[in-house]
Amino acid sequence: MNASKYIFALVAILFSSLTKAQEIVPETYINPLDIDYSYMVYNSANNISYRSGADPAVIEYRGEYFMFVTRSFGYWHSKDLINWEFIRPEQWFFEGSNAPTAFNYKDSLVYFAGDPAGYGSILYTDDPKKGEWTPTASISNNIQDSELFIDDDGKTYLYWGSSNVHPLRVKMLDKDDRFLETGVKKDLINLVEEEHGWERFGENNFHPTLKEGYMEGASMTKHDGKYYLQYAAPGTQFNVYADAAYIGETPLGPFKYMKNNPMSFKPGGFTNGAGHGVTVKQTNGQYWHFATMALASNSHWERRLCMFPTYFDDEGLMYTNTSYGDYPLFGPDHPTKAGQHTGWMLLSYKGKATVSSSKMQVRKSTATDGDYDITEMPLEKNSEGEIISKLLTDESPKSFWVADANDDKQWVEIEMLAPGNIYAFQLNFHDQDSEIYTRIDSLRHRFTLEISEDGKNWKTAVDRSNSYEDAPNAYITLNEPVKAKYVRYNNVKVPGNNLALSEIRVFGKGLGKKPAKVKGFMVTREEDRRDASFEWEPVKGAQGYNIRWGIAPDKLYQSWLIYDKNEHFMRNLDRDTKYYFSIEAFNENGISERTEVQEVK
Repeated sequence: MNASKYIFALVAILFSSLTKAQEIVPETYINPLDIDYSYMVYNSANNISYRSGADPAVIEYRGEYFMFVTRSFGYWHSKDLINWEFIRPEQWFFEGSNAPTAFNYKDSLVYFAGDPAGYGSILYTDDPKKGEWTPTASISNNIQDSELFIDDDGKTYLYWGSSNVHPLRVKMLDKDDRFLETGVKKDLINLVEEEHGWERFGENNFHPTLKEGYMEGASMTKHDGKYYLQYAAPGTQFNVYADAAYIGETPLGPFKYMKNNPMSFKPGGFTNGAGHGVTVKQTNGQYWHFATMALASNSHWERRLCMFPTYFDDEGLMYTNTSYGDYPLFGPDHPTKAGQHTGWMLLSYKGKATVSSSKMQVRKSTATDGDYDITEMPLEKNSEGEIISKLLTDESPKSFWVADANDDKQWVEIEMLAPGNIYAFQLNFHDQDSEIYTRIDSLRHRFTLEISEDGKNWKTAVDRSNSYEDAPNAYITLNEPVKAKYVRYNNVKVPGNNLALSEIRVFGKGLGKKPAKVKGFMVTREEDRRDASFEWEPVKGAQGYNIRWGIAPDKLYQSWLIYDKNEHFMRNLDRDTKYYFSIEAFNENGISERTEVQEVK
C-alpha cells in the first residue's frame, strides 16, 4: 500500500471511529426515578397494596450519597446519583422512617430523625453504609415532617410543621448535649393562599369546598451566606404539589417570600408533582432538588421520587429546571447539560397497543373533591381479533391494564405511529392486588423487549429474563439507537398475582420534521389575578405544547407540558406578580422554536 492510500485508509478508520463514538448513548436518567420502591403499610387494614416513595432526604457524605425515604424500612446509597442500592440498617424504626430528615455534619457524623410516631431520639452514625446507628439519650417532640439543620458554627435547628392551619416553626437544639432543646422556639411562615395561587388546595389548585392548602416538608439550604427555607404545598396527592422558598439572613429569619416561587413545580406531563423535597449539593458543585411526585392510583399516598437540577441566578433566586422533566435527562456527571432534556422524544404516544389477555382495563384520574374518577373500559378487539389497550400509550400513570395471569404467556405489542430511532424505554408497572405490605428484597421484574421494523421480523433489544432487579419503573437505555416501528414486551415474571402495566414509554428520535412555531398564542389574566387562560392555533403534527413562564423574559423558570389541547387554564400564579409567557410545540421529531415572550401584567 502506497503512502497516499495508507493515509486515506487511516483517515477512513478514524472517521468511522469518530462516527461510532458520536453514537454512544450518554448516561441518562428519567423521572420518576428507577429505584426499588418499598411497599407501604398505609391502608394495609383495607387490603390496599402499593409501592411508594416520598419525602426524600438526600445528603452527600464523604463523596457519596444517601437517600432516606418515607416508610421504606431502610435507605439507599449511590456514588453517582443515578444508581441506588438499598441498605437495610441493623437499628431502625419498625415501620420505617416518616418524612425523614438527615444531615451530614462536616463529614464526621450523619444525623437522622423520622420516627413515624412523631417523637423519638435523633440517630447518628459515622458509617451509614454499614447501617449501624446510635440513638441519642434525649427525647425530642415534634420530630415528624422535620428538617434538621446544623450551621457552620455548630448551632443546630429543627424546623417542622404539617398543617393547613399552623405555620412552619423552628426550635434550637444543643448538638453537643444530646440535642436537648435550648428554649429558643419561633413561628416562621404560613401559607397565603389569597396571594399565592399555587398554594390553593386541590388538583389544578381547585377544590369545591376546601380552600386551605397544607404547608409541610420544611427544608433548609444555605448558599452564599443566605438561608433558603423551603416548604411544600398544597397537598401530596395533587399534580400541583410543589416546593417554594423564603430567604433569610439567619437560620431564624426573618424570611422573605421568594418572588419566583414555586421553585420546584411540575404540574403537567406524564408524572406530576415536585414537592416535599430537599436540595443537595453534588461534589462538583451542582445542586439537585429531590422531591415527591403524585402517582395516586391505588391510593392518594402512592407516590414516586424525582430529581431536578437546581440553580441560583444573579439575584440569588433559587429555581429548578423541570421542563420535559419526565423525559430522559442527561446524568449528573454530564460536563455541561446535567439534568437537562436529552432531546429524545416520546415515540410511543398513542401507539396502537394489543395485549395477550385482559382481566381489566381502568382509566382513572384524581377528582377535584379528592376522590377518583374511574372508568372501567369495555373489552375491545381489532379486525384481527386481537385485544386492544389504549391505556398503555396514553401518557397517564393512573390508568392501567391487568392481564389474566403473571406468566410467560403474557405480552404487549405496540405499533408506533411512525418509525424512529429508539434510545430508551421506560416500563411503568402497576400494583394490582399484590397483597404485599412490607419490603421484600427478593422481588424481581423479568421480561424481554423485542423490536421490529415491519411487525414480522423481530430481534431482542433487552433481555432481563433472568434479572435480579426489582424495577417497578424500569428505565432501560440501549448501547446504541435502533430503528424500529414496533415494540414487544414479553413477560416472564413480575411481582404480584397478575402482570399489570400503566404505561410503556419509548424514547428516541423520529425520522420526520419537528413541528412549526406556534401561532396565535393568547394569554389572559383573569379577574382573579391568580388565574390565567391560554389559547393558540393548533400546530399540524404536534403531539403537544410546553408553556413557559416566569418573572422576567430571561427567567422563564416554570413550565407546563400539555398533550393534544390548544387551550389551557391555570390557577397557580401569584396575585401581585407580573409574568412573561412563551410556548413551544413538540412531537416525536423534536421541539419547535419558542414564540416571542409576552409580558402580561
